[in-house]
Amino acid sequence: MFRIGYRTLKTAFGAAIAILIAQMLGLDFFASAGILTILCIQKTRKRSFKSAWNRFLACMIGLVIASIIFETLGYMFYSVAIVLLLFIPVTVRLKITSGIVTSAVIMFHLYTVGNVTVGLLWNEVQLISIGIGMSLLMNAYMPSVEDKLGQMQKELEEDLSIIFKEFASYIRTGESEWAGKEITDASELVNQAKNASLENLENHILRYEDMYYHYFKMREKQLDIIERLMPLLTSIDYHVDQADMLADFLEELSEGVNAQNTAYIFIEKLEELRSSYKEMELPDSREEFEARAALANVVRELDQYLAIKQQFKPIQEYRAFE
Repeated sequence: MFRIGYRTLKTAFGAAIAILIAQMLGLDFFASAGILTILCIQKTRKRSFKSAWNRFLACMIGLVIASIIFETLGYMFYSVAIVLLLFIPVTVRLKITSGIVTSAVIMFHLYTVGNVTVGLLWNEVQLISIGIGMSLLMNAYMPSVEDKLGQMQKELEEDLSIIFKEFASYIRTGESEWAGKEITDASELVNQAKNASLENLENHILRYEDMYYHYFKMREKQLDIIERLMPLLTSIDYHVDQADMLADFLEELSEGVNAQNTAYIFIEKLEELRSSYKEMELPDSREEFEARAALANVVRELDQYLAIKQQFKPIQEYRAFE
């Protein structure tokens, strides 16, 4: 279905208003103000400010270089080549290459007129200011994505809860029709959420870290451990009493998946489980030994899973400093 996004609306209205302002001021090449606005509108507020500064600086440098070369060598086609041969390396050196196209629009105005005057230079400065200024104005407001991130967090926690319930069921029965869809969904969700949280960070000029990014990065590390658990669980083909005890723990863990830092509770329970294992009688057969060894490896991985969560600063603590 045909859909017009928020950024498209900003670009369209911003370009139109920039052209209107330039035209009302009686500027030559007034349509170029719209072009400058289109080039400067970025996806995030922070990128927009950076782009605006880079393009403004590049335009000023371009005006100086073009004025000197055109007035010295004449308004000939080869003068354009010389201007670009000098201008582009300067932008590369100053790391403002995003301003090359914007500056080219301005420099070609000088070439078209064929005569550099104070009035023409002032005309170009006004065009640059209107175009870049309008892009900054259009990007002053950015819709918050924190509600979306909160929903993604909720969906991810639901997936993790299902995963641990399925793990518990498999440990009890040794059978499962579960296809592991939630693991794939969780992995894709984490990647999408990390990208969204980074965009959210770039829309806050004075914020240097994003609470949601740290959260989803933490979950990404935990998913790596969950993926390592899969072959360990499927290698257990002999039922022992320890398996039921671990299944009980996983069911509790599935009910405790949230953004709060409650890992210490489950770490204590896991330590109690490990102590109970040590107090039980030694295995009587090779099959029992292998099953219990695999369960011990599962416990170690779960310990790492919980350690990652324990190091995580809850989202509420990040908000307390905003």
